[in-house]
Amino acid sequence: MFLSPWSLALSLCSLVALALGAVAGRTAVRVLRFWEPGSDSNRQIRLENEIWLSSTLVAYGLGFQIITLILFVLAADQFCQVIVGAMCATGALLANPYGMPALLVKLAGVFFYGFWILLHQLDIRSEQYPLVRLKYLALLFLLPLLLLDATLQTLYIAGIKPDIITSCCAVVFGESTGGGTNLLSGYAQQGLLVAFLGSLAGLVALGLWLLRRWRPWLAGLYTAGWLWFFGLSLVVITVVISSYVYAMPYHKCPFCLLKPEYHYFGFALYGALIPATFFGASAALTGLVRGSSGLAEVVARYQRLAVKLSLILLLIFSGLSFYHYLKYLLSGGEG
Repeated sequence: MFLSPWSLALSLCSLVALALGAVAGRTAVRVLRFWEPGSDSNRQIRLENEIWLSSTLVAYGLGFQIITLILFVLAADQFCQVIVGAMCATGALLANPYGMPALLVKLAGVFFYGFWILLHQLDIRSEQYPLVRLKYLALLFLLPLLLLDATLQTLYIAGIKPDIITSCCAVVFGESTGGGTNLLSGYAQQGLLVAFLGSLAGLVALGLWLLRRWRPWLAGLYTAGWLWFFGLSLVVITVVISSYVYAMPYHKCPFCLLKPEYHYFGFALYGALIPATFFGASAALTGLVRGSSGLAEVVARYQRLAVKLSLILLLIFSGLSFYHYLKYLLSGGEG
């Protein structure tokens, strides 16, 4: 499968990100050893010039890695055409032991890579560059994640064989019958909806409270709430929302939402949820660097903006989530 255009695109993005990260890793070591903001030595001047280039390259490299999340899911949807039993990305990702771990690492990477890019943007807003050491230390911790990302992706692509027999989403996420394994068995739809609506209302209340009066402990609670809501939303999308989009009560799948026959609805749904979670979570995390030189006002502005964006995207996500459900009720589906 390495000759597939999707595989080539994924491999190229990963290689570019790893290469840029490796080059910047050398700069990171030099920064941690020799960075002296108050010095005007030749070494300090060279370092200042070097970090501008390396930071920009790393930001682009991590941006490519964020994009590979979309490419990876689309690639899996294409791979299902040559795998026996696979009807969508679900079956393709379960075709070998590396598919789902690769997807989860890429999903987690979106937040880690995005936060590094955010740190970089905050750092260059101050003439003192107060976050140089922190962001390059964080980069050294990101390098193993980049390597793990690329390794799992490569192992997954290498392990795809046309003669593999896998399961379709109807078996994996459908009702637990026979000997099939249901990844989300045991969840009651009513209980999930109650938790979903309660969490949604709680986030809106916390967000509005933060906009009126900022409190660090409240921002921390807001971040924790968003992390909980993100995981819960992924379950609710699969167990509850998806079947209303498909208009088939026994079709439950988080990936078929991305298909053209459903008007690419999943891109809008996930495209609202993931950025909303990032902005909601980063509102409190950026508070950790608010005391850095020259960043108090910059961080405060970002925090308010992040809360506003997270609330706007939350409303969009909730509207998209309930659109098909309300359409079903209004069309007399309950009757």
